[in-house]
Amino acid sequence: MEYIQIAGVSKPVSRLIKGSDYFRPDVYGKVCDNLDAYLEIGGNTIDTAYIYCGGESEKVIGRYMRERNNRDQLVILTKGAHHNQDGPRVNKAAIDADLKESLERLQTDSVELYALHRDDENVPVGEILEALNAHLEAGRVQSIGASNWTWRRIAEANEYAASHGLTGFSFSSPNLSLAKVNEPFWPGCVSADEATCDWHERTGMPLLSWSSQARGFFTGRFTPEVRDNAELVRVFYNDANWERLARAEQLAATKGASVIQIALAYVLQQPFPTCALIGAQNLAELKSCEEGAGIKLTAAEREWLDLRRDALTLQA
Repeated sequence: MEYIQIAGVSKPVSRLIKGSDYFRPDVYGKVCDNLDAYLEIGGNTIDTAYIYCGGESEKVIGRYMRERNNRDQLVILTKGAHHNQDGPRVNKAAIDADLKESLERLQTDSVELYALHRDDENVPVGEILEALNAHLEAGRVQSIGASNWTWRRIAEANEYAASHGLTGFSFSSPNLSLAKVNEPFWPGCVSADEATCDWHERTGMPLLSWSSQARGFFTGRFTPEVRDNAELVRVFYNDANWERLARAEQLAATKGASVIQIALAYVLQQPFPTCALIGAQNLAELKSCEEGAGIKLTAAEREWLDLRRDALTLQA
């Protein structure tokens, strides 16, 4: 397992991050098996959020850490201030309340990584950073980040932090995958485009990608004619992505890998620090991710996969 460092975090962060949006009490045995196997391959970072499974995800993780007595081995990324039925909640009151409850559910005094789950561009970045810095100073979080913020808003926030003696964002968590989106998965979601990746390369800010494998687009189950998954059709079905899939198939054949492993390698082989949130729910899926994380891509291969290069000589 490879790791990256994120400013403020005392532990290394594994490049494969375990997703937990299916962690519920009724599948607790499955969760324990999944997490035990994930730790066996060297993974140490779990992604969760205040809203996942109505709060059950955080509770299950807290129970697991208590029963395994392994809190010190893990890096916890949780997120808060997601909107609700009344609208945006990116404000001090929501941040304070969500984080307090998240820590209680997780049965811990602090988390290594805390991200805002959405943005509200009507709120000045200064107000947001002041609220988050209070939790940094109190030791409730080690590092702050942004999920589904544009790179321009993050840059604005960090410029404000630098000029006001505050700690800025140390990581960003948008969607990044080989398949490019037609439109957001859900309102307020952000996917990394070319400008976003260029900014991350310039700044070196770590990017933690959700839906890093494009929600199964590269599994081989989908073709232009198979349209039974309305969400995938809406988000990923376009001619450019079918060409990316075809190129991933060609490269996979030369590397003795699966297509979805090539898609994962694309995310992890960017010219800036990246991690991939993975949804593996069994040993076979976890093994596939582990092998995919070990695949190396040249810059030329990465650019060719992403249609930024017209030709590539493939060698077996």
